[in-house]
Amino acid sequence: MPRRPARSCDLLGRQVFRARILVDVVSQTKESPRRNTTLADLVLGTNNRKKGIELAELAASLPIEIKTLADFADASEVAETGDTFAANAALKATQYARQLGQWVLADDSGLCVDALGGRPGVYSARYAGPSATDEDNNNRLLADLAGMAVEQRSAHYVCHATLADPSGSIRGEAEEECHGRILFARQGIGGFGYDPLFEIIEYHRTFGELSPEVKSCLSHRARAMRKLLPAIKAFIVSG
Repeated sequence: MPRRPARSCDLLGRQVFRARILVDVVSQTKESPRRNTTLADLVLGTNNRKKGIELAELAASLPIEIKTLADFADASEVAETGDTFAANAALKATQYARQLGQWVLADDSGLCVDALGGRPGVYSARYAGPSATDEDNNNRLLADLAGMAVEQRSAHYVCHATLADPSGSIRGEAEEECHGRILFARQGIGGFGYDPLFEIIEYHRTFGELSPEVKSCLSHRARAMRKLLPAIKAFIVSG
C-alpha cells in the first residue's frame, strides 16, 4: 500500500491535529461589573529567550501584561521529566504558577522524525546532550539521517501549550502539529532549534528562511496559541 503523504501546514489554517480547549462556563449577571483598567499579568513559563519572544508576539493582541521568568528572581527551574509534550507543559505551567502566584502559559514542543521512530521528540532541546546547543542538536540530527533519501525524511513539529491559574490548576490546553521534512543541510538563519533544517514542502523554504510573519501563520506554536486564546480571554482578560 503506498505511503500516505504527511499532512502539512498552510495559510488556510487547516488543522493537522487535535486541539483541546478547556473553558469553564462563567455565569452572567444582569448588572455589568465595573471594568478594571489594570492590565492582568500573564507569565510565559520559559527560559528560552527566542521562544519567549515568539510567544509574546503571538499574545500581543491581548490586553494583558506579558512577563517572563526573567522578571522573577526567585523562580526555580522546573525539571521536564514528563514522557510526553503534554506532561512537560503541564509540569511547567502548574509548578511555575504555584511558585509565582501568577497565571502562567507554558508550552513543550519538539521535532518528531518518522524515520527515527519519533525522535528527538521530548528530548529535542537536549538531543545531543544535556548542555547541547542548537548547532549540536542539528549536527546530531543530520548524522542520524545520513544516507537517507528525501522521501525518508518526513517530520513534524509538535507544540502542547497549557494555561494554569495562580493556584496551579490547569484552565486550558491546546496541541498542534506542523508537518514537513528534514533537509540535507541548513538553509536560512532565522528561527531557532531545528528551523534551518525543517522545510515546509509547499513553500520550498525552511522555517529558517521564512519570515516571522509567515511562520506565525504556519507554525505548530502559532496554531496552538490561536486555539488557546479563548481560554486566556475568558479567564484572564474577562476575569
